[in-house]
Order: sequence, then C-alpha cells, then structure tokens
Amino acid sequence: MRASPASRHLLWSAPTCTQLDRSRPPQGTPRLIVMMINGDALLFVTSKSKSFLAPIASLSKSSMLFARVYIGTSGWDYEDWIGPFYSRETGLFSQYARVFNTAEVNSTFYALPTRRFLESLFQAAPRNFVFSLKMYRGITHKKLLNPKLAEQELELFFKSLEPVRTTGKLGAILIQLPPRGVKEIPWFRDFLEALPKGYRYAVEFRDTSWLTKETYRTLSDLSIAYTTVDEPLLPPEIVVTSDFSYVRWHGRGERPWYYYHYTIEELREWVPRLQKLTENTRLLLGYFNNHFRGFAPHNALQMLALLGMLDRERREMLERMDKYFSSAPRNELERAQRAVASGDLETILKVLAGEKRFARGLEIDDREVSLEVLGDSVKGRVKNYVIDIDVKDKRIYHDCEDWKKQVESKRFCKHMVKFFLKMPREVAVKLLVDIVSNADEWEFAAGTSE
Repeated sequence: MRASPASRHLLWSAPTCTQLDRSRPPQGTPRLIVMMINGDALLFVTSKSKSFLAPIASLSKSSMLFARVYIGTSGWDYEDWIGPFYSRETGLFSQYARVFNTAEVNSTFYALPTRRFLESLFQAAPRNFVFSLKMYRGITHKKLLNPKLAEQELELFFKSLEPVRTTGKLGAILIQLPPRGVKEIPWFRDFLEALPKGYRYAVEFRDTSWLTKETYRTLSDLSIAYTTVDEPLLPPEIVVTSDFSYVRWHGRGERPWYYYHYTIEELREWVPRLQKLTENTRLLLGYFNNHFRGFAPHNALQMLALLGMLDRERREMLERMDKYFSSAPRNELERAQRAVASGDLETILKVLAGEKRFARGLEIDDREVSLEVLGDSVKGRVKNYVIDIDVKDKRIYHDCEDWKKQVESKRFCKHMVKFFLKMPREVAVKLLVDIVSNADEWEFAAGTSE
C-alpha cells in the first residue's frame, strides 16, 4: 500500500521493548510506528532483520508479545559461565549486558545492600537495563515478614534503594517467602500493607498452602504480582494479580533444583503461558535461576528465540552456546545428581567448587588444616583462614578473598574443599547434602562469626 506524503501521518512511535524510563532503546531494537494512511490506522514494525505493515485490527496479541518482555538470569557473576557464556574472566557484567537487558540481583537477599553498591551497579548498566532486587533474607526468612520485628531491617533496606528508585532501571522487588505454611505467617497482609509505595513488588511462595483464592485476593487488592515458578515444589500457576508479571525458572532437578538444563521442548511449553501473562499485564520480568555450568543464560536465550526476540548479538551467542553444549559431556548433570543422592563426597565437592578449585584444594597440606565438630557447629582453620559452619542457623563463615567472590553464587573455594575432605566423612556428606538440597536456606558469609 502506497500513500502520498499528504495522506501519511505519524501518530505514535515507540521501541518494542517496554521502556521503564525515557532512555534510548538498545541498538537493533525493533520499533513500532502507528501511522494513518488514507484514513486507515496501520502499524509499521521495522528492525534490522525485517519490516512489515499491517492494519492494527488484524494484529494478534501474540505479535505484540515481545513488546513487553524482559528475560534474563538470576545473577551473572559465576565462574563456571566462563567458556559456555563469557569469553574472558574480566568484565563479566559488561559482557552480560551486551546480551541481556535485565538481571535479578541475588546479593541483596544475603546481605543488606549499601547505597554505594547499588549506585555503582546501576551506573554500570546500560541506560535501557532493568534490575530486579531480591528482598533481604533477614526480613523474609529470619523475621518471617513480621512488620514489627523487621522494622529496622525494612528501613535500612529501602533507605539503600533511594538513590536508584527513580533511575528507570529498577524493575521489581522480589519477596521470596521461606518454606513455611500460611498459618505460620498470619501477619502476611499486614506486612504487605506496610511496604513503601512507589515500587513494584512480586511475592514468591514456597509452600502450597498459600495457593488459595484468599492469597490471590490479597495480592490483587494491593497490586502485588504473584510469582509464577517452574520448580519441583509448586505448580506453574498462571495468576495475574498486578499490572506486571514475574516468572522464575528454578529448574526441575532433584538435588538441587538449579542443577538442571531445560530442553527446548520444556521451554516451548512456556510460550502460551507467557502469552497469557502478557495479554493481561503491561510488563513481564522473567529470570532463569538454574545457574550451574551456564545453563541459565543458554535457556534464557532459547526462550528469547522462541519468542522471536533475538537480535544479531543474541543469535550469535545462542549459536555459540548451542555448539558448546552439543560437545559437552551429556551425562554431567545426571552424574552430579547421583553424587548427591548416593553421598559421593568428592563428586559433590567438584560440583560445588569446580574441577580447578577442587584440584587446588587437594594440594593443601593436611598439616595446615585444623577442625573441631561441636554439636551444631564445625569450626577450624585452613592455613591462616577461619571457617565456621553453623548448622543450626545454616550459615558458613569464611574469610579468604576467593570465598568473598563466591558467596552470591554459593560456590566453594579451595580451602572449603580441603576442610570438608578433612571432616569425618559421614559428617561432611550429611552437611553437603543439606547445603545442596536446601541452598536457599544456607547463607555463605564473608568474614568471621566473631
């Protein structure tokens, strides 16, 4: 259809990604242009790869799916992504942000974030990048969302968000509940009502007793998103309770869930679910949490491909990762899962530390290790570094520099490898199975307990 300049009028133009601020869209992002041509409203979609013109009435909602979806991963600072995803060991976030435009920050769950940390992080991100932050576990797990008991932690948490609140880069705050039933947190609604206004909130449940009409009504009343999950514990319920939706793919492994590589068939099942969510919300934030071995970025890219959201950078990365995984040992996942189930100490440690750190741990002299098992704790030293494992509170303290880099991803350093190898084998295996099976409940802390 052709039109003379006099009969063509531009009504509206916008990037196809949902902009949370007024920044310029990333290079290569398709654009939507609404035009009046000879009295008809038409939508012109243009990108580097293709362009088309269609009457607005004829466009299906599925063709608009990519216009409001952000998909990324939970965290990005993982050493075992070097190779399958990262091409070099430095500048991991800058490499990540060239491919994805959103990430879920897990470190805010394990420790209260500082204003300086968040300011630095948000400034390092491209202008169109969106972060979602996981609420501090001291509020959700230790104080069980009791608004009175967690008053101080809530104040500190939100005070740290003030510098980034209006940057346009803050997606949502994820409130992940501990694996407790609805009767154990009777003040749930009071907590939600006490939250500061002006933020997007999403709630993730870890117990089926919460999946009720009353719960959904509470979330709807307060416009808080129900978090749809893919995991062994809860069904992938599609429930819309806000003007945005939140999805987390944890994996379908047994021990742990996260050590899982989705097949393309399993991901394809999610396309109609995501379409349903986007038909009823203005924005979808989705994150893959199966971070082991680079599975998360690979599955995230595969999902973006299924949704037709690949630009050249993403397509090239997906092709590279497909090639990598096609040549990788296919039985690695099954071997790791069997190791945890059977209590194979060395193999579990290799999964948690990686082959290189495990090998370095073996090189440490036995005489440089001291430890003592005292009821609900295991304490000791490896070389000059302190290790303190509090079994009751599920917390591990250690003070080496490499450990500090691994606390967010919950990976072991060489000292931790040696420490577990020197423990009584039965104690070590029992501890490792608990750590791997209940990873979200364990805190890896940098420093000492004193």
